[in-house]
Amino acid sequence: MSGVGEEEENAAELKIGDEFLKAKCLMNCEVSLILEHKYEQLQLVSEDPMNQVSQVFEKSLQYVKRFSRYKNPDAVRQVREILSRHQLTEFELCVLGNLCPETAEEAVAMVPSLKTKGRAHSDEAIEKMLNDLSLVKRFE
Repeated sequence: MSGVGEEEENAAELKIGDEFLKAKCLMNCEVSLILEHKYEQLQLVSEDPMNQVSQVFEKSLQYVKRFSRYKNPDAVRQVREILSRHQLTEFELCVLGNLCPETAEEAVAMVPSLKTKGRAHSDEAIEKMLNDLSLVKRFE
């Protein structure tokens, strides 16, 4: 049973618990790079790397490869840099990096905390950020 006075978690308002607010989040494309590197290491030490890989590892790698919007390591780094310039939380950064909204309206629908009082991003600032991301994708 939850304690008295404990707030209900709500990602839209960034009420995701202290452990998540302080955690380093990774975008799917970053996880993909990490798992690919691990898989390459296994290939070096084993004639049959699939024997060394658990089903969970294999499924996780397939998932992040399928849903990664960025494949090139330089593009992945650029995406994090662009999003980091906008004083986003790790959670917000990863949601935007994974889902790649095309308009400010879509971005706010996916991440309502972008419009939270005291740190509200203007539609123009959000559009600029999304435009910068689309340039990375276009030239990847």
